[in-house]
Amino acid sequence: MAMRFENLEVWKVSARLASDLYKATKDLKDWGFRDQLTRAALSISSNIAEGFDRESQADCIKFLVYAKSSAAEVRSQLYVGVDVGFIASEAGKQWIEKTVRIAAMLTALIKKKREFEKAAKEETSTYRPN
Repeated sequence: MAMRFENLEVWKVSARLASDLYKATKDLKDWGFRDQLTRAALSISSNIAEGFDRESQADCIKFLVYAKSSAAEVRSQLYVGVDVGFIASEAGKQWIEKTVRIAAMLTALIKKKREFEKAAKEETSTYRPN
């Protein structure tokens, strides 16, 4: 049975981050900034979900890498948002730390997926029928 993305801690943390950012910026008048930040945040958990519903390990890994890139994008936008006063400093600091944690979790998951992919390739390449 395949692992469900809903059971992954990294998906839970990233989905919560997206929700928190939507709530925190709902009244922000700079729609361009708000839209870019919330879309990037939503992209993290969405790419994790999409990757886990893919047929191959390689496709799953590709979407996990996209998710990790989106976490970096959110982190960059949070720095700017704090600097220009769109985001409270303490909240921004906590969300930045959360993106670092998400990226680390994704790095570990990608590494594990690559190990599974390599082991599966080795297993099929060494199979010799009688």
